[in-house]
Amino acid sequence: MMLCHLLQALDCTLVRGRADLAVEAVCCDSRAVTPGCVFVCLPGQHTDGRRFAPAAAAAGAAVLVYEDALPDPPPGPALVRVEPGKARRVLAQMAARLCGFPARRMTMVGITGTKGKTTAAHLLAAMLTAAGRRVGCVGTNGAAWPGQRHDLGCTTPESCDLQRLLRAMADDGCDTCVMEVSSLGLKMDRVGGMEFDVGVFTNLSPDHIGMGEHASYAEYRAWKSVLFRRCRVGVVNADDRETPAILAGHSCRVVRYGIAAPADWQALPGFTARRTATALATDFAVRMPGGRVAAFTVPLPGAFSVQDALAAITAAGVLGVPVAAMQAGLRGAAVRGRCEVVPGPAPFTVVLDYAHNAAAAEGVLTALRAYHPRRLIAVFGCGGGRSRLRRTGMGEACARLADVCIVTEDNSRGEPLADIFADIRAGIARVENGAACVEIPNRRDALLYALGLGREGDIIAVLGKGHETTIDRDGRKVPFEDAAVVSGYFEKLK
Repeated sequence: MMLCHLLQALDCTLVRGRADLAVEAVCCDSRAVTPGCVFVCLPGQHTDGRRFAPAAAAAGAAVLVYEDALPDPPPGPALVRVEPGKARRVLAQMAARLCGFPARRMTMVGITGTKGKTTAAHLLAAMLTAAGRRVGCVGTNGAAWPGQRHDLGCTTPESCDLQRLLRAMADDGCDTCVMEVSSLGLKMDRVGGMEFDVGVFTNLSPDHIGMGEHASYAEYRAWKSVLFRRCRVGVVNADDRETPAILAGHSCRVVRYGIAAPADWQALPGFTARRTATALATDFAVRMPGGRVAAFTVPLPGAFSVQDALAAITAAGVLGVPVAAMQAGLRGAAVRGRCEVVPGPAPFTVVLDYAHNAAAAEGVLTALRAYHPRRLIAVFGCGGGRSRLRRTGMGEACARLADVCIVTEDNSRGEPLADIFADIRAGIARVENGAACVEIPNRRDALLYALGLGREGDIIAVLGKGHETTIDRDGRKVPFEDAAVVSGYFEKLK
């Protein structure tokens, strides 16, 4: 594509170079530069992308895009100046244009909220697949479609990476993409210029507030709400108190789902918890528009799992999925690291979950209580470089709801474990007569200690990392999987 066509109608100006220059790629990471590509210098929290302009030029970038001014521009590349504050939006628009607007070739579903995005996305993808669609999924667990799987560094990738993924999905025959849309993904224009056929809201509670994320809860909520000005149909949680604020200024048709509050798609009272060797499942019934009632089974525990499943069922209904496909897809769905039971020969149950804040931990532990464990043992830590309130809240929730707490490392990101443990300990101290607690810094040692404690009828809840395959120690990621440690222990039992 010629540079003049790429820049057409964008908020930028060509200040040096040829407008008829041919470009075929765009990126914002100087390490990903290929000869002839466009490099966009993004302003960041810790550094400024303009610092990497010389490295990008040396790697063969044909065009440098920047805000304001570019000190000492390197010779060679064409220079494009962007209006202040619009570099991310321009990057997103360039990426979509270069990739041929792949989102327009698929049915796009965007899911936002504090908790449940990953679960709802995978449950919906399973139902759509059961209905015969070829589905791609993008989110915390990576990007996947039939025959393909790619790890991602964040829930919603940078726009240039996202557009390449969507192009690959569409070229590979996918007719639908279900993706998690984070508040930061919206704030940083990673989905800029995209319109969603369906937007889904799960729930909202304080999270991602602090340095480098959101300045306040109000800002966090405001960015979540943007999705409902960029979708045709909004599927929203009638039970969540923040739903009216999320819908403020919305431009979509609204369909509501709920358990307690009146809704278009209503889960009926009386959920049934079932414990098997491979899953903690929940049976429930849904009254649909028109009055039809259908029975469903989600292979996950608790009311919060029913709510996530109901969000997915409602979105599937909006997309015209037959009820039989919804039932079959939901029943056979699997969500890695989300209340995932690790099968094994032990007389106790081990559950892995990504819960890494107080609300998520409370939801998981409360749900597990419904299966009447002899003891509920929680293994958890908290991430470094994140809000201290998240740590105290996590400690308090686990001490209140578990019988035994084993505090260990999570992704420390270079922050001393002693500081993280002190915050967790402060939360635990708020609970009178709470769980017995022990601190074991090494996560492998903590898991093996918990497994050694396990007795018949116990449930061991391993929280915080879920699907992750690495752990960040002192700012360096090293291979580590909770599931591998547990499976290795079970192998020795055999």
